[in-house]
Amino acid sequence: MRIPFLLWHLLVHLPLTLLMMAPPLGNLRLAGGSRLHQRAVRLWSGGLMRVFGIRARRIGHPAPGAVMFVANHVSWLDIVALHSQRMMGFVAKREIAGWPLVGWLAGRAETIFHQRGSQESLGGVLHEMLARLRDGRAVGVFPEGRTRDGREVGPFHARIFLAAVEAGVPVQPVALRYGEHGDAQTVVAFAPGESFFGNFLRLLGEPARPAEVVFLEPIAPGDTEGRRRIAETARERIVAAMAP
Repeated sequence: MRIPFLLWHLLVHLPLTLLMMAPPLGNLRLAGGSRLHQRAVRLWSGGLMRVFGIRARRIGHPAPGAVMFVANHVSWLDIVALHSQRMMGFVAKREIAGWPLVGWLAGRAETIFHQRGSQESLGGVLHEMLARLRDGRAVGVFPEGRTRDGREVGPFHARIFLAAVEAGVPVQPVALRYGEHGDAQTVVAFAPGESFFGNFLRLLGEPARPAEVVFLEPIAPGDTEGRRRIAETARERIVAAMAP
């Protein structure tokens, strides 16, 4: 049933999205200060969620301006869910930059590409995050470093919080809950040995369900000392929000 909606989203909405993202049109500034290409990313992401039968619910409010958003990592849908609510530049593996169309879309969506396992690349990512935060822009990270099976929130890597500490900007934890109060986390997560394409097709056939994007209380600069304590506080708030 959803295949026609997916095709419509790709064949009709995608060209319109590309048009709104491409310069010079994409650089037009809208009321509220955002640019047209940022609005296009939000609209595209919201439409893709609906194609999969997922009704996004925002709980709380995303902080404005320069913010580091940190969330639990369950699925490739996480970025789509967050982008449907607020424009932010995510950190993604460098290989995506070379993918046809997808790489261009990711680049226009302000993605920061990272070569996994490379300390030099991580240093460059932190430098770019710091520059964007100081420029008043938002970034989004998944401090667990990888997707989980949906049963628990893994430990947060503290180093990624260094950019927020040095920029002096707030860190806002975000809990991503699939289903009613998170009862479909394991359904949305990758099954053991499941590929991206397999997960994509499986989720396309899943029943309709809500997805709650819960923006929690931001951690203001100076509220806690050091990146490690910020990482612990952010994880504690997300874990509390995920509790039944």
